[in-house]
Amino acid sequence: MKHRIDPKVDCVFKALLGTDENRNLLIHFLNAILGNDLFAPITWVEIENPYNEKEFISDKLSIVDVKAKDMQQHLYQIEIQMVNKPYLPERIIYNWADIYSQQLKSGDDYSVLKPTYSIWLLAENLLKKDEDYWHCYKLRDDKGDVLTAGGIWLLELQKFHANLINNEQQRWLQFFKDGEELDDADLPEWMATNEMRQAMNTLTVFSEKERAYFQYQARQEYLREQRTTQKVLQQEQLEKALAVKEKDEALQEKEAALEREKIAQQEKAMAFERERIALAEIQQLKALLAQNVNIHVAENKQGE
Repeated sequence: MKHRIDPKVDCVFKALLGTDENRNLLIHFLNAILGNDLFAPITWVEIENPYNEKEFISDKLSIVDVKAKDMQQHLYQIEIQMVNKPYLPERIIYNWADIYSQQLKSGDDYSVLKPTYSIWLLAENLLKKDEDYWHCYKLRDDKGDVLTAGGIWLLELQKFHANLINNEQQRWLQFFKDGEELDDADLPEWMATNEMRQAMNTLTVFSEKERAYFQYQARQEYLREQRTTQKVLQQEQLEKALAVKEKDEALQEKEAALEREKIAQQEKAMAFERERIALAEIQQLKALLAQNVNIHVAENKQGE
């Protein structure tokens, strides 16, 4: 292989699963990932937005998901997400709902609605507090009863680890996670299937054909810019949050200082009041003592 190729880069991903010549790979991938959640194994799909190299290379904002439907008109969406952007969970849910609702045309009733399956491969971890790489979301009640078939699958590739590849699902996940490190001249044993060799051949095309590699490099650069922009925004948000925190802490310290000064003034006033009361009591005692002395003197004179 002339150059290392990452299958997670969107143009490569689209070539792998979004082309007519790799239709069998898409079918194999869907059966591997969805497995028992399907009514029956998928044998045929129609790709609704087939990959077009010329359109893709000229459009930096190209839509990078793969959409397909099977013979029963069940809908499938597969998307690779290299960078976790803000509000990604909301976007994922909205996309699924949008694909599901778009089935209805003018005059259709709800009986035409078919199950919609959405699969998201995430290069970065989204659910930080959950160590599992596999997440399946369905419409169900609190007893576990499913309202409708289909759903949303989130696969966090960084969390996926398998010492031994035991099934096709693990094979695909390992391929997308570590595909950039593979050498087509020395493939590991877990890549020794017809589908994995075909997938690897797609990477080889991007590696050895100049136009395809230029396209790959252009997408890599675009993704780097996205990551850089995302990090800059995150840094700016962090700095802004720290500035707000410092401002709040300074305000709290000022308020605490004012409160301490207020308490000191109150204590000073109380001390002054205690001193005033003490002086008043002393004066009263002096007056009482003087009165007693006068009475005693008067009594002495009368006795004489």
